[in-house]
Amino acid sequence: MKIILVGASGTIGKAVDTELSARHEVVHVNRTNGDFQVDIADPTSIERLYEQTGAFDALVCTTGKVHFGPFEQFTSEHFELGLRNKLMGQVNLVTLGLKHIRDGGSFTLTSGLLNDDPIREGVSAALVNGGLEGFVHGAAITLPRGLRINVVSPTVVEESLPAYGSYFRGTKAVPASEAALGYAKSVEGAQTGRVYRIGWSRDH
Repeated sequence: MKIILVGASGTIGKAVDTELSARHEVVHVNRTNGDFQVDIADPTSIERLYEQTGAFDALVCTTGKVHFGPFEQFTSEHFELGLRNKLMGQVNLVTLGLKHIRDGGSFTLTSGLLNDDPIREGVSAALVNGGLEGFVHGAAITLPRGLRINVVSPTVVEESLPAYGSYFRGTKAVPASEAALGYAKSVEGAQTGRVYRIGWSRDH
């Protein structure tokens, strides 16, 4: 398969690349480097990406920005970052990719545990993750041509603990390689409309 991996240079993206590249052609896409570049907050940039990559079999997105901070200090601009980037960026990767993806192809997006297991300063992430999972559930029953869509919801990964560990006290981390298995299941499996929770469950 030809797989477009958006966020290929990130911590999870690198692990997904390692997992999938042994069996598939992986096209590496990042904000400023890789085979192609894209700003997922800009629909025009996404359209340009698909014009450059041509037809593909699967799209995996492992990137997306949100603002972390005290809720009482949030502004509409802080919320707008996550809504435009992580939420609508991934939604637009799907909607604008429909005319380029081959029959039977798949989209795999990324949410996270914070809409089910919230943390202080993570209200924007909770909002965005919940929206992404709702989008996937809704889109899965309407996609044409045998297309599939899933979302991976990983816990914090061990490699990111130096940067984000203080937000996740008491939360068990997993290696990025374990999180990558959820993406492989989505791309290479047959399910659709699923939320693959990696390293955590709703039974806290």
